Amino acid sequence: MKQRIVTGLLLVLLLVGLLCLPGWGFAIAALICIGFATWEEYHALTLAGHRVVSWPAWVVLIGSVPLTRMLDSRSLVPLMAICMVCMSIQILFRDEPDLTDLAMSALPILTVVLPGLCLVALSLTEQKAVEVVLLCLTFAVPLLGDTFALFVGCAVGGRKLCPPVSPNKTVSGALGGLAGSVIGAMIVWGISLIVCNGPTLAKLPAWWEYLMLGFLGGIVGQVGDLFASLVKRHSGIKDFSNLFPGHGGMLDRLDSVLFMAVLMFCYLNIAV
Repeated sequence: MKQRIVTGLLLVLLLVGLLCLPGWGFAIAALICIGFATWEEYHALTLAGHRVVSWPAWVVLIGSVPLTRMLDSRSLVPLMAICMVCMSIQILFRDEPDLTDLAMSALPILTVVLPGLCLVALSLTEQKAVEVVLLCLTFAVPLLGDTFALFVGCAVGGRKLCPPVSPNKTVSGALGGLAGSVIGAMIVWGISLIVCNGPTLAKLPAWWEYLMLGFLGGIVGQVGDLFASLVKRHSGIKDFSNLFPGHGGMLDRLDSVLFMAVLMFCYLNIAV
């Protein structure tokens, strides 16, 4: 537990440093992290015996930032479509095409690459202060949710949440995590009131929107965590890698954040 806490604190300090970078700098750093996470999921699926096709995912990752900078985030849709077509063609023309291989090849595209590109799009928001607040929400909601879920689940225990997928998660931990996510969102709201000026606050969510994003983010973050557990159980592994002592791999740290990034991207394009 001590190693887990120390590593977690170091990762938080690293995140604070990355948030101080220009938007394009954070975007590049995010792409590197998404690249690690993508490799980890493809590697896990390979260990499970699937003959995955991964190169289109790397094309999408490399092309996403210049396309988003030159055009906008909508350019990612045709890029993803081309990726899926290339992947399908390669598998269809194998000697023994397998639908499962196609589905498993597409899985990291939908669950890591696409959410990761949502995170990149958030980092390229025009105004720096708005970008930082939205990114703080994207990370604070699932990470505080994970923290509260861990400590409340260990302290209270009780009925299991989803034992076929993750035997250690409890209903009490899930409720504690949901409370932690809401608290995380409201902390970001409180800090934004202190450090942001009037024009910036006008472009940010209202207090009740922070509350809503914390609640919904707590739910989708836990779904992301359970999904990652399902992939690991399917592949017969405990962690995606040993990149972070006490925490596992990059995807072990980003699973809930990636699902939250999708929610924040939708909010940014609908409500803001």
